[in-house]
Amino acid sequence: MYAVDLSYRHALVMGVANHRSLSWAIARALHEAGARICLTYANDRLRPAVEELALHLPGAITAECDVTHDRTVHALHRKLERTWGSLEILVHGVAWARKEDLEGKFVATSRDGFMATLDVSAFSLLNVTNHMLPLLHRHGASILTLTYLAAERAVPNYNVMGSAKAVLEQSVRQLAFELGPRKIRVNAISAGPVSTLAARGIHGFVGMQHHHAERAPLKRNITKEEVGSAALFLLSDMASGVTGEILFVDAGYHIMGL
Repeated sequence: MYAVDLSYRHALVMGVANHRSLSWAIARALHEAGARICLTYANDRLRPAVEELALHLPGAITAECDVTHDRTVHALHRKLERTWGSLEILVHGVAWARKEDLEGKFVATSRDGFMATLDVSAFSLLNVTNHMLPLLHRHGASILTLTYLAAERAVPNYNVMGSAKAVLEQSVRQLAFELGPRKIRVNAISAGPVSTLAARGIHGFVGMQHHHAERAPLKRNITKEEVGSAALFLLSDMASGVTGEILFVDAGYHIMGL
């Protein structure tokens, strides 16, 4: 059995909203493997919850980063450069869409709603990676983002977020190609439905979970801890030869035709 040792590695984990977040499960797995953790929050409203969670990870730091404002991304880079000097792991778990764009008809998505969703949920991966590149490039790094099956299939009520995930997955492949020579790997986890804050904003989510458990080969839903374990694999040297991949952690649901 392999032991994952991430001692002396620094991990930026974005997208933690509360203890149910997939990003939080990933942060815990990385911390248990020895990595030093930085959790980000988008604004002052989310700051107390993230800072409270950070207390459960001794030595973890927190920082503000609203991905829609480059000044906060710049500030995050400066803080990590001063505090750590390098960054070996980047976890991008940021996603957002307006409630009305997840409840209404996809065809009626507004221009502003479409662009805002892609800005936060897809472009932010490129933007944050670009800003952090001087830190990521120093010793090589691993980048991980979170996607969903709606990137390639129609999922009721997922709407514009499915479009964002499709862009995100293409970005993973393109970044993997472009950053490979710098010893930077880029992958994604496509997780099955987990009861997170973001997921509960999707109309009919509970029904999605029931359907998933009935149809998946393992006849159950997944846990956030299983996502954390898969992320630990992809972000460690155990996956040193893996890049540009979308790893499904969905109890096998994605393989089913009928």
